[in-house]
Amino acid sequence: MHRVIGDSPTDAARDLEATPFTTDEAIACYRDLVRTRRFDERALALQRRGWMSGYPPFEGQEASQVGAARALADDDWLVPTYRSNAMQIARGVPMSDILLFRRGYPEYASDHDLNVFPQSVPIATQLPHATGLGMAADYANDDSTAVLCYFGDGATSEGDFHEGLNFAGVFDAPVVFFCENNDWAISMRRDRQTASATIAGKARAYGFEGVQVDGNDPLAVREVVGDALEDARRGSPVLVESLTYRQGAHTTSDDPSRYREERADLPEWQTADPLERFETYLRDQGVLDDELVAEIDADAEDELEAAVEVAEAEPEPNLEDVFDHVYEDLSPRLSAQKEWLEDFASDRDVGEGDLER
Repeated sequence: MHRVIGDSPTDAARDLEATPFTTDEAIACYRDLVRTRRFDERALALQRRGWMSGYPPFEGQEASQVGAARALADDDWLVPTYRSNAMQIARGVPMSDILLFRRGYPEYASDHDLNVFPQSVPIATQLPHATGLGMAADYANDDSTAVLCYFGDGATSEGDFHEGLNFAGVFDAPVVFFCENNDWAISMRRDRQTASATIAGKARAYGFEGVQVDGNDPLAVREVVGDALEDARRGSPVLVESLTYRQGAHTTSDDPSRYREERADLPEWQTADPLERFETYLRDQGVLDDELVAEIDADAEDELEAAVEVAEAEPEPNLEDVFDHVYEDLSPRLSAQKEWLEDFASDRDVGEGDLER
């Protein structure tokens, strides 16, 4: 499986009719790009006013995540990280769930039944989990399910990356490893992490294929990830390297101006705004106009307002919630910690919502 960068479905010279996608599918991708861009902007503003704690922006990476999420079949599993909010939203996770998670609440406040794992915050620890999930599907003779595991380029410097891909290659696990390469692992440039010419090329060491894709083209990503998922279902894992560029900081506690300058050596397609680029393409194709753009913007704002209202209406959590959802049966150590906290709260007359999250 190979794709030449620059041969994306939304190249200006390629008509939408020549792609594998319908007009409705292209507009649905655009709608998700707008929804997730507006979510990112609102979440950043909410964090800055103290509404929630830290937040990892993803502006500039929406096309990569939306395209990948829209390639998933209903039975497929998504294994996300803390930055894959656009991917989760495009998959159907309510915005309010993600906002509540950032405020310290359980991740699935809506009790949705989507095949989405909890967000992984430690770097790369989700890769072995994804491989195990794929192996479990294989052992159950489930040949209709594949796993899409998201991670950043910094995760390829962790041992879990090697272990996850090595097991997947040995056991033919139905997993697509989706690496979003934005050229930086916090303050570490990609060329200081690895001497490999590409991240996709690392797949050869594990006995399966790797492919690069223009991560700022949602249709290109959807096409490549869709093909990779089909290969995975047939027992051939795939490593997809999605080339994109995050416009903002690593997190709200980061100052990229201290280490990152504009990369003159990166091509324009990689650093261009994916939302503007895709909107221009759809307008040129005659399937998007001012009226539809305004309607999609308004719908996104309404969805965001409703999500914030849901999050703000959530009752304060109980003290024991931090313990009671870790294991089916509390371990002796957690039981002792829970008892200590209850005594501490009782001695100081601390009620629900009085302890800082």
